[in-house]
Amino acid sequence: MSAKTPEIVIRAEGLVKKFKDFRAVDGLDLTIERGMIYGFLGPNGCGKTTAMRMLTGLLTPTEGSVEVLGLSVPKDAETLKYKIGYMTQTFSLYGDLTVLENLNFMSKIYGLPGAKRKQRVAEVMDRYSLTDLKDRFAGKMSGGQRQRLALATAVLHEPDLLFLDEPTSAVDPESRRHFWEQLFDLVDGGTSIVVTTHFMDEAERCHKIAILEAGKKRADGSPKDLMKAMGAHVVEIEGPTLRDIRRHLLGMDGIMAAAQLGARLRVLVKDEVPDPVGFLKEKPETNGATLIEQVRPNLEDVFVTATGEGRQ
Repeated sequence: MSAKTPEIVIRAEGLVKKFKDFRAVDGLDLTIERGMIYGFLGPNGCGKTTAMRMLTGLLTPTEGSVEVLGLSVPKDAETLKYKIGYMTQTFSLYGDLTVLENLNFMSKIYGLPGAKRKQRVAEVMDRYSLTDLKDRFAGKMSGGQRQRLALATAVLHEPDLLFLDEPTSAVDPESRRHFWEQLFDLVDGGTSIVVTTHFMDEAERCHKIAILEAGKKRADGSPKDLMKAMGAHVVEIEGPTLRDIRRHLLGMDGIMAAAQLGARLRVLVKDEVPDPVGFLKEKPETNGATLIEQVRPNLEDVFVTATGEGRQ
């Protein structure tokens, strides 16, 4: 019996967005399946937010086509907005309204009928620990509390697809971890999620990611598959002269990158080198090293090999 073909919630082909002569997004192709968290990973200015705004119908592409939940964007953007949730990078709710007032107002915007509105507002306040804060003005809330309110608002109308633009950039690590658990609860309930981030640990939580640089997609796939296919071995070196070793290794044939992490130097060796540890031990530059060992790659290694110096 053949496996069921996954349902596609987003399909974009040749997506381009130009602002005068600047190409903020340059030829982006995407296929995102239902029931997953799909991440855009990249530095500020790489095109993540611009891409997301085109997928939600808020920006019109200069070139290319977008289909979201079977609707053509931006042509069907008005219909689409009732099927998606969107949490912007900066807190965009009303600071001079209370939690309850914000939720009631947004539930009217989404067109929820009276009885359903009261039920959903109560549900999201309970789920996101906002019940005790219902009379607090949004402008007086902490970063973590605002984040919970923004998420509660974005899912009030039970959207099929949720867009989150760098949702954890202003919260502490504990709030960030808890927020991600809430995202997986949403996925478990049938919601598909697209998220932008520049945090490597967050990107590793996604089912699939696209690495963006200067508006272009440099890599696309599950974190595990991207680590497997990144074209490099990862070797760590310990010793007293790590800055000298790094300086000498950079630019050497077979070396893609080298960066110090605490008391270790993390070196990316091209996978055409069959024995990366032996390769480095033979180099006179590593004389004095107390330890040279191969280690498991991580998503930061993938990012380095897919962008910037790693692509040269």
